[in-house]
Amino acid sequence: MLSSLIFIVWDPVAEVIPGWSIPRWYGLLFALGFLISQQLLIYIFKKEGKSEKDVELLTIYIVVATIVGARLGHVLFYGASHYLSNPIEILKVWEGGLASHGAAIGILAALYLYVRKKKNQSYLWVVDRLVIAVAITGCLIRFGNFMNSEILGIPTNSNFGVVFAREIEEGLENTFPEIENVEAIKGSGQEAAESFVPLGLEITFPGKDLQENQVRQLLESNIKDALVRYSSRQEPNLFEPANEPLKYDLSRKNSVYMAKIQTNGIARHPGQLYESIYCFLLFVLLFVIWHKKKDKTPEGLIFGLFLVILWTLRFIDEFFKENQEAFEEDLPLNMGQILSIPLVLIGIYMLFRIRFRQNKVGNKIDKV
Repeated sequence: MLSSLIFIVWDPVAEVIPGWSIPRWYGLLFALGFLISQQLLIYIFKKEGKSEKDVELLTIYIVVATIVGARLGHVLFYGASHYLSNPIEILKVWEGGLASHGAAIGILAALYLYVRKKKNQSYLWVVDRLVIAVAITGCLIRFGNFMNSEILGIPTNSNFGVVFAREIEEGLENTFPEIENVEAIKGSGQEAAESFVPLGLEITFPGKDLQENQVRQLLESNIKDALVRYSSRQEPNLFEPANEPLKYDLSRKNSVYMAKIQTNGIARHPGQLYESIYCFLLFVLLFVIWHKKKDKTPEGLIFGLFLVILWTLRFIDEFFKENQEAFEEDLPLNMGQILSIPLVLIGIYMLFRIRFRQNKVGNKIDKV
């Protein structure tokens, strides 16, 4: 078994250019996905003799459909009772809550409206090209989730996985004004409890107004209690035993105290990264198929392959993710898996439909 451990410690606001900050990575990569997709579609449309203005119009339809569809999908599939009681919260997209299945439905509906304005572009012709761009956009969006430590995977119960430590760091820094900085690192020279991995927390205290006994009391009481409480939360990323004293070393350099805490990390499956990787590979496959035949590709082939491959892998990937809502715990499959099944079936139908037509054409040629 792979015996490496990856710690993801990511600040939600990253400074790329001195003095300039960017928002959370999800939003950045979401927008980047649309920009790349638009340029990709321009390239595809030009290669097949279509106007760049068509892509500009199509982009408007897709952007609106993605945001509205993803939001309404989350509302209907994951929190209908809550949002019906608080309808104004449906508009609070910035607080999170987007469903990829809802986005898929929204895009397919928007394409119907688009092709009504474009008589020289059939529905399947457009969707075949669009899903190539959707695959690379999905790759970037899920990579944004990974960087933001969102949509956590289930614990691996082994020394393989990812410890998403950003929330631990931010929680301690925001709770205790005495703390200057918290950094999570791999534990070195320590043993973790069963099913966990060794995790170290390096906590810095500016020592001008603190005595050593005050720092130790803060660590052994308040911070210890905070770590124990965090361990009992839903989807925690560390485990601090309540019945054991806090394991730490304290040192001082100049006027700064440094505490090195030894605790237990929870390694999780990076489900977001899994999805990002297979979306990228799917993009490569679909682009290669289109590039070889372009307009000679049977209409619906790329779309059918996209549906079958993406949503089958998504169905499998859900086994490695935590359920998003409590009601899913009582279901034989979670909501993501349930919604993936009809999309896979539609894809299978599309592929069989193409195969049937090819056989029919072949039989006619034989008779002639």
